[in-house]
Amino acid sequence: MGDTDEEKLWVLQSRKGDPAAFESLIRRHQRMIHSLTFRMTGSLEDAQDLAQEAFIRAYRQLDSYQGMSKFSSWLYRIAVNVCLNWRQRERRREQVQANWAESNEALRSGGDSSNEDVLSQEVQTVLMRLPTQQRAAIVLTVYEGHNHAAAAQILGCSETTVSWRVFTARRKLKRWLSAKGVRNE
Repeated sequence: MGDTDEEKLWVLQSRKGDPAAFESLIRRHQRMIHSLTFRMTGSLEDAQDLAQEAFIRAYRQLDSYQGMSKFSSWLYRIAVNVCLNWRQRERRREQVQANWAESNEALRSGGDSSNEDVLSQEVQTVLMRLPTQQRAAIVLTVYEGHNHAAAAQILGCSETTVSWRVFTARRKLKRWLSAKGVRNE
C-alpha cells in the first residue's frame, strides 16, 4: 500500500512551497503522530510539543523524502527520532536535578542553614553576571524545568539557540563558581 495519488500531489505541492498542501498532509497524519508521541511520553503537553516538532522537521526535510516508502512511514520515523531525542534530554535533565538535590542534601546534613544561604547567594550572584539571554535560557530550562523546545517558544528563538545558550551559560557558571571556591559537580 503506497501513498495515494492525492498524498503524492500534496508532497509535490508542499515541496513547491504550498502551505495548504502541507496542512493537508498534517491533517491526514496528525492523529497517528499525536498517538505515537503520547505513547512515548505519557504526557499530553509533551506529546503535543513533540508532534509539532515532528511536523516542523518533516517540513524542513521534505526534499529528503524520496517516495521509496510510504509518506506515513517516513513521517513516523521522524516522529520516533524526535521522541527518542526528547527522552535523552529528559534523562539528562533528571540526572542534573538528582545531582542538584543530592548536593543540596549533603550541604543540609553537613552544615547549618547559613551555609545553604551563602551557597544560594553565590549561585544567584554569578547567575546575574550572565548575559540576559543566557540567563533566561538557564532559568527556563534548569530552574523552571521547561524543555528546550518550550524555552525556545518562550524566548522566540530556535531550540538550537536555546541549547547553545544553555551550554555556554553552564560553562561560564562552572568557571565562575570554581573561581569562588564553590564545588560544582
